[in-house]
Formats: sequence, C-alpha cells, structure tokens
Amino acid sequence: MSEKLLSRNEVDVNLTWDLSHIYQGEEEYQKALSEAVQMGKDLEKYKGKLNNVDTILRCIEDFEKLYIKAYQLGAYASLAVSVDETNQDNQTRAMKFEVTASEVLSSVSFIESELKEAEYDVLEEAINKTKEYRVYLEKIKKSKAYTLHPEVEKALASLSPVLDSPSRIYNQAKLVDMDFKPFTVDGKEYPLSFVLFENQWEMDPNTKVRRTAFNAFSEKLEQYKHTIASAYQTQLQKEKTLANMKGHKSIFDYLLFDQDVDRELYDRQIDVIMEKLAPHMRRYAKLIKKLYNLDKVTFADLKVPIDPEYDPKVTVEESKKYSLESLAIMGEEYLNIVKKAFDERWIDFAQNKGKSTGGFCASPYGVHSYILLSWTGQMGDLFTLVHELGHAGHFYIGQKHNNMFSEEPSLYFIEAPSTINEMLLSNHLIEQEDDPRFKRWVLSSMVGNTYYHNFVTHLLEAAYQREVYKIIDAGGSVHADKLSEIKREVLEKFWGDAVEINKGAELTWMRQPHYYMGLYPYTYSAGLTVATDVSQRILKEGQPAVNDWLEVLKAGGTKSPVELAKMANVDITTDQPLNRTIEFIGGLIDQIEQLTEEIK
Repeated sequence: MSEKLLSRNEVDVNLTWDLSHIYQGEEEYQKALSEAVQMGKDLEKYKGKLNNVDTILRCIEDFEKLYIKAYQLGAYASLAVSVDETNQDNQTRAMKFEVTASEVLSSVSFIESELKEAEYDVLEEAINKTKEYRVYLEKIKKSKAYTLHPEVEKALASLSPVLDSPSRIYNQAKLVDMDFKPFTVDGKEYPLSFVLFENQWEMDPNTKVRRTAFNAFSEKLEQYKHTIASAYQTQLQKEKTLANMKGHKSIFDYLLFDQDVDRELYDRQIDVIMEKLAPHMRRYAKLIKKLYNLDKVTFADLKVPIDPEYDPKVTVEESKKYSLESLAIMGEEYLNIVKKAFDERWIDFAQNKGKSTGGFCASPYGVHSYILLSWTGQMGDLFTLVHELGHAGHFYIGQKHNNMFSEEPSLYFIEAPSTINEMLLSNHLIEQEDDPRFKRWVLSSMVGNTYYHNFVTHLLEAAYQREVYKIIDAGGSVHADKLSEIKREVLEKFWGDAVEINKGAELTWMRQPHYYMGLYPYTYSAGLTVATDVSQRILKEGQPAVNDWLEVLKAGGTKSPVELAKMANVDITTDQPLNRTIEFIGGLIDQIEQLTEEIK
C-alpha cells in the first residue's frame, strides 16, 4: 500500500464496502426516513390500548418493523461517517438521523411502559399465543418486578443525559484535557498521547523508550486522578441508587440482570482465572525477561512482542484464501457467508484520511454485516479479519432464524463466535508452516494478543471492579488513592514476584472506559472460555461439533448463555471449561518456550 494516506475518493473502490445494499442512494435513504417517521406516528394508535392479547401482538409486529427500519437507517448514516469523518454530507446526515430517531423512538416509548404495566395473565396468554415474539415478551415479563412507576421511568429517561454524564466527563478528561508532552530518550524526542502510548510505545521493543514512555504517561494520569475518581464515584453511586430503587438485592444483581447470568458464574470467572492462570502468565513474563535480557520485568514490559523483528506480511487477496481455508471446517453454509463477505464487499479494507481506527462489525437487521478494518498488510490484520467474520457469520445466521428482538445473545456470549475463528485460523497457519519462527509468532500472537487481552487485561479489570463494587454495595465510597490501592493489590496478587508493579501501574484504573459500562470486563474472558472449548472440540470431533455450533448460532438470543453453551456441550455452570482453557493457555506457553530453544 502507498505510504501516502489517501482521501476517501482516491482509494480503490474494491477495498471499500458497498452501502448500496442498504440504500441505493440519498433519495432512497430520505424516503425510508420519511417512512420511519410515519410509522412512528401510526404506532400511536396503540397508546392506552395494550391491555388485550391481539392488540399487544399486532403492536409488537408493527413496532418491530419500525425498529428494523430505524436500525438500517442508523447503520447507513453511521457507517458512512466511520469511513470518512471529513465528509460534511456524511456528518450532516448522521446528525439529522440522530435527532429524528430520538423524536420517533421517544414517541413510541409508551409501548414497553404499557407492556410492563399489563397484568401477568395477559402477558402469559400473549406468550402462549405467539412463537415469534415469545422471547421479547418473556423479557418484558421478567423485568416487570423491577419496573418503577411509569412517571418515574419517564423522569429517569428524561434525565438520561445527566445520568450519563460520568462517562462523558471521563472521556473529556482523557481525550481532550490531558495534554501529553513529548518524552526524550538519548536526545531524541518522541510524541506522546493516549493512542500513541497504548498502540505503539507500550509495545515498543526498545526497553528505554518503552519504560520512559510509561513513566511520562503515568505522570500525566496522576494529575487527573482526583477528577476521574470523582466522576467514577458518581457513576457507582448512580448504579447503587438505581439498584435500590428497582428492588434488586445488590448492585451485582442489578448489573447482571440484563446479561441473564447469575452471580455464581460471574464470581467463578474471576476467581478461577486469578488463581490458576496466574502461574502460567508468570512463566510468560519470565520468558519476556529472558528474550529481552531484562534486569527485571516491570508492568511496563508486559505487552512487548516475543519476536519484534519477525512480522509476517499478508495481502488482501491472500486474506481471502487464508480465511476460506481456515474456516472450511465450518461447512458449506458458513463458508458461503465468508465468500459473500469478500465477493459482495461487506468489508472495508482501505486506509484513508478521516477513517475510524480499529475494527468492528455492524450488522443491520435484514441486510448483512459490514466489517471495518484498516489493512496494513501485517499478519495481525488477518486475525482481526477472521474475528470480525465470526461476528458477521453469527449475526447472518442468527437473523435468518430469529426476529429483530431475539437475534442477539447476551453480552456474556457475544465474543465466543468471533474468537472461535481466531482459534481455527491459528491451527490452520501452524499446520501449513514448518518454520519454527513462524509457529512461535502464531502462538505468541494467541497468548500475547487474544488471550492476554481477554484473560489478563480485561480480567484484571474485572477483579478490581468487583472489589470496588463490594465497597459501594456495603454503602461505602471510593476516592483516587483507594482505587489505586485496590488496583495495585489485584496486580500484585496476579503477577506475584515475577513482575514488578512499578509506580504508575496502579493508575491503570484510569485508562479504561469499561468501568462506565457495568459488569462488562469479565465477559471478554467468558466468551473466550466458550470459544476455546468449542474450537478444540471442533478440531478433535469435526462435523458433529460443527453441527452443534451451527445450531448455537441459529439460536441467536432465544436462550440464556448457560443454555447456548450447553447446546455446544460446554457446561459453564462448572469450572471445567475454564480449567481446560487455562490448561490450553499453559500448553501454548510450553510450545513457545520449546520453539524458542529450537530457534537458538
């Protein structure tokens, strides 16, 4: 690819996604927007009348049609912005959609309020009369016990901008107010920002650069710790107040309610990993120390690549070949979805000015998924691609078999279908190559990226977060120094004497927006636990395991995480899947150590 960053209109159209699959152009989009506004007005005829079964079911059917259209409109507007934020037409369209959508959806907010007010026997009769909307109505019935008076719910909805202010304050402090000065190493000046530190300097193979960047980064965080702690305490108090108001036994029960899992699953995920994964990761830290000839391993050294001078390359054309070959085991139906993604331009590979960083998969109902990447030609991009293809395959199959209200599973389960694809790719790459250096690169990518990200970074966030919520649940409060104390204790417990938790590491609690999203961090490791167990079963058993997994994908959000996992022969009500996953990670580290000896 060219070193010059092109404007959007200069990139090869074959490297971009095709939004015409949603709307052919502006005229069709505007027509659909007008239709959505009218649909919202038409739904108002049900206001005050959701007290009998037939009316309820007709209303839900009409409401779903509006929801689908709003989802597609929103996707068309936001996806255009995500690939070119410099385009003023895109920005204007997206802003106008947000205003219109807010007005339309607020005008029909009475639907869920009235359904939650309906008598239990009316809801039960409606549930028994419909297969299509049973899941949606079951969720309504389940939430009835925790629904406040309609006027209170309406007041809370109107206060949402205020109630959401802690996360906005956090982001403003982090992304706007924090002014990072350059740092200097051996007379050379290096620029510093949040993005540069986390995407570049934290992984820099030059120890002096990496540690100096960490110190400079931490010094700036230190200056804002009281402001961010205050915003965080406000967020925590809001959640505790809402938990009490809605009648939940604890703040944990309140935050786990929508995930459809109980406290036992949540606690097990944290406790088992903290105890049993730690020894393996301490070995990994010692391997870093050996390979980099470090005097000691500090917290600032943990994200370095095992082999910084070895970076396999891959083209966009080759990515299709690798994706199809590695996912062939999933069968013809799944492979056809992957082919469509490439052939019908579901994927935006291009690098251009104004494009969002990172990668994601958006899946507007009734169309297909759209995957955003910025292809650099590194093999790591291939892992990101098959990960997002996992989401695309999941939602394509789930939407085919379920309605808009029941196609998406719990957050607990959402990362399993994507990380399975990473496992299958890793296995395929290792089988194709005899080069020990390449094999070590693949294995270390799994440990240093996939598993470290999900089982270490986010799990340690979850362990810290749990201790904070315990204090809040008992009626206490937290401040900056207390948060730093808790974070340091969690890090020291996990890493033991293998890693020095140097000054600044305790401020890691200031780096993640996840703490403003409820009990989110632990779900990364939950999804990957299921993915590891299922992928190993697929590799060992072949078609029977694949068939089971395809049935899970078809189920969408119609079952709980426990039920979905059980369909794939994984029992997450025990610690066995977790133990097997941890053993698998330990085995990867064993292989990396052995290959390191061979490479010598």
